Formats: sequence, C-alpha cells, structure tokens
Amino acid sequence: MGIAVGAATAISVSAALLPVRVDVTRATPALVLVLGVVAAGVIGGSIAATVVAIMSAALYNLVFIPPYWTFKVNVADDWVALVVFLAVALAMGLLVAGQAERRRAAEQREGEIRTLYEHLRAMGEERERLAEEATRAQVLERVDEQRAALLRSVSHDLRTPLASIRAVASDLRDGTAYDDETKTELLETVCDEADRLDRIVANLLSLSRIEAGAMKPDRQAVAVDELVADRVRRLGGLFRQTRIQVEIPPDLPLVDGDYTQLDQVLTNLLENAARYAPPASLVRVTAEDRNGMVELRVADEGIGVSDWERARIFEPFRTGEGSRSSGVGLAICKAIVEAHGGTIDVERTVGGGATFVVCLPVRKVLAP
Repeated sequence: MGIAVGAATAISVSAALLPVRVDVTRATPALVLVLGVVAAGVIGGSIAATVVAIMSAALYNLVFIPPYWTFKVNVADDWVALVVFLAVALAMGLLVAGQAERRRAAEQREGEIRTLYEHLRAMGEERERLAEEATRAQVLERVDEQRAALLRSVSHDLRTPLASIRAVASDLRDGTAYDDETKTELLETVCDEADRLDRIVANLLSLSRIEAGAMKPDRQAVAVDELVADRVRRLGGLFRQTRIQVEIPPDLPLVDGDYTQLDQVLTNLLENAARYAPPASLVRVTAEDRNGMVELRVADEGIGVSDWERARIFEPFRTGEGSRSSGVGLAICKAIVEAHGGTIDVERTVGGGATFVVCLPVRKVLAP
C-alpha cells in the first residue's frame, strides 16, 4: 500500500511538472518528489520508503535531467543534484518511517496493556466469586486488599509509562517539529518506558504463575558475573542519577538455576535499589562463594527497611514507606529464590540504606 501511494504520488508530480520543466530549477521537482517518499514511509514503512526513493530518483533523472527520457547524465552538477536528491529522499523516508513504526508499536503496546487490564479485572471478579464460597468475612477482606493493590498497580505502574509513550506518539503523529537532540530524547523515553512496561507485565504474569503453582525453574549452569553485567547494561537508564558499582570475583562458581527467572530476580532488585537510591548515591552489587552457596548482595543508600517491615516486605502487594509501586517484585523474588532452594533477606546497609541478600546453590560438577 505504501509503495503504491508513493509511486502514484511521484508519477502524478512528474506528470504535473512535465510541461513546465524547462521553466523551473532542478530543486523544485526534487522537493516535490520527496513528498511521495515521505507518504510511502508513513504508510508502508522503511522498505516502502526505500523503494519509492529509488523510483523517484529514476523519475527525476528521466524527466527533469537532460538528456530527457534516458538515464544518461552529462553534466557534473546534474550528477550532484541526483545523488543529493537520492540521499535526502532516503533520509527523510527512513526517518519518517521509523517514527511511524514506533508510533504503531506504541499503539500496539497500548492495546496489549488494555487487554491485560481487562484480564486482571476479570481475575479480580473471579476472586470475589470464590471468596463468597469460602470463609466470607476473612477471605473477602484479603481479596479486597489485593484487588485494591492490583488496581493501584494498574492505574499507576501501567498508566504512567503508557501516558509518556502516548504523548510522544501523539506529537510525532501530529507532525510536531523537534530538533534532532529532542527527537533522540523522546525516542529514548519511549524505549525506556516500553522496557518499564515490559518489566511490570512480566512481574504480573509471574505472580499469576506463582499463585497457580506453575513457577518451576529450568535449571542450568548460570554465570552470575555475566548475568549481573547484562542486567546492569540493560537497566543503565535507571541509574542516570546514581552510581552503580559491581564487584564480583572472576572465579565465582556457577549457580544451579533458571537463567530467565534469576534474571527477573536481579532486575527487580536493581529496579528497587534505583527507586529508593538518592541522587548521586551509590548502588553496589557484590557476590562471593560462601559454604557451597553463592551470596549475591544488592545494596543502596536509601531510607532502608525498618525492623517491623523486614518480616513483611516480601509479601505480595506490600510496599515500602512512600512507595507507589505495585509491591509484587520482592514477592516474586522470594518465590523464585526459594524454588531454587535458596534464601533471600534484607539487611541494613552500613551508613544507611537497604541490602538485599540472595543465596543460591552452586552448580555441582559431576566427576568424569
């Protein structure tokens, strides 16, 4: 569809300017032909924009560069004009196509979130029905608490990044003019918020699997240093206002665990540390071999965890002081770590803050 629209636009423009081609400069048809490339990029994406750009360059050569109706170019200035036109058309087409594709991706993500919200609402209704069949007063009270917490999670954790994505997508759709630096910042915002949505959805789905008893680790040998390095790199945007320090010995034993599930544990702990760490403070990630277990620590310099909160902080929908998160991340960490035969706890960081300590079993090497 995009190629057809772009091609039709280019042919129509060429036909319209054909009678007056000797009266206009080379720039006039070039500028107008770019419109077809832009239209192809918006409708059909980068492939359509590239095809129409090449076709428009060919039309520009045939119709507007002497000798007409041949691909021969006799004047050096005409070669320059043809090459510049092709470069500009490709750049404009690919830029517009990229923005259009990101907008469509954001809209698709919005639809997925809306579907998830409806699914979660249906889960809440099912919880209410089951509660009526059980011990009515106590069960209903607990379900109401979880339902309220889940709705807070959906309304804040999901809508906040979604609002940012929609704002950027709307501006790009409406053609708001931005300089290159601003465009880069906006696109980085969309990527960061999309990653944040993905983490939130992953946590909610994991919580559902945990409650259904379907959270079973697929064990393999996991290198903790590689896992930490990958997570720190991917979550770098969370630590723009803080510093992060990783201290893991190169000879640390391999862990016996599910890489994907342990990745989620580390992601939740790092995100939790970034949420509470004050600006310019330090987040430290360390690991060591301790009595046949690998002890992983994630420490921040935030407000810390009070003694009365330590026993309840790993409960679902339990949030720390001043937090507006969903309260499922630490509960998922506890479930995953215990499914691996490990432990998780929280301590006070020396000097202030919280240190989460995860102990995981070492991978046993069978003798040959």
